[in-house]
Amino acid sequence: MRIISGTFKGKKIIQPKDLKTRPLKDLVKESVFNILEHSNKFDINLDISNILDIFSGVGSFGLECLSRGVKQVTFIENYKEALTILKKNLSNLKTIKNLKIIEGNAYDKNLFYTLTDKYDLVFLDPPYKDENLNLVLNNINSAKIIKKGGILVIHRHKNSKDIIPPYFEIVEEKKYGISKVIFLLS
Repeated sequence: MRIISGTFKGKKIIQPKDLKTRPLKDLVKESVFNILEHSNKFDINLDISNILDIFSGVGSFGLECLSRGVKQVTFIENYKEALTILKKNLSNLKTIKNLKIIEGNAYDKNLFYTLTDKYDLVFLDPPYKDENLNLVLNNINSAKIIKKGGILVIHRHKNSKDIIPPYFEIVEEKKYGISKVIFLLS
C-alpha cells in the first residue's frame, strides 16, 4: 500500500501483520478523493481543511490527506498494534508537523468533548463487524466538532445495515468490492 498522490506520492505505508487491522485499499482511497475533489455535491478545499481520521488504524487515509497538503489531521486510534505502526508511518515522513495523535476510544463520548478543533472532513473506518456506528455518530454530533456543511465519509462492509441519524444527510454511497463508502453532510 502506498500514498497515491501529493508530496509523498509513492511512499510505502507500513502494514500490520495481524488480522485485526483492515487497511483502506488504495482503490477505495483514490475513489474517495476523486469524489471529494471533483463532485459538485461537496464544497471542500483540502488545502485549508482540518481532517479527523477516526479508527485511523495505520493512518492510510490521514497520511494521504497530509500528502495532499491539508491544514491538519487528527488521528484517533486505541488499538496498540495499529498505533505503533501509525507512529512509524508518520515518523517515516519526517517533515510533518500538522498532525495530532489521540490514543483514545472512539466510543467514549467524552473523547470528542476534548477536541478543540472544528473539522471540515471526518473519516470513519470502524471495524466491519462493528455495530455501534450510530453511537459514534451521535457522539460526534453532540460534541459539535464538525463545521457547518462539513463532510463525513464512512467506510463499511457493503452488507452493513447502519442507521444514519437524521441530522446527517446521505449524499452519496459507492460500493467497491466488499466495501462501501457513504458520504454525509452535517
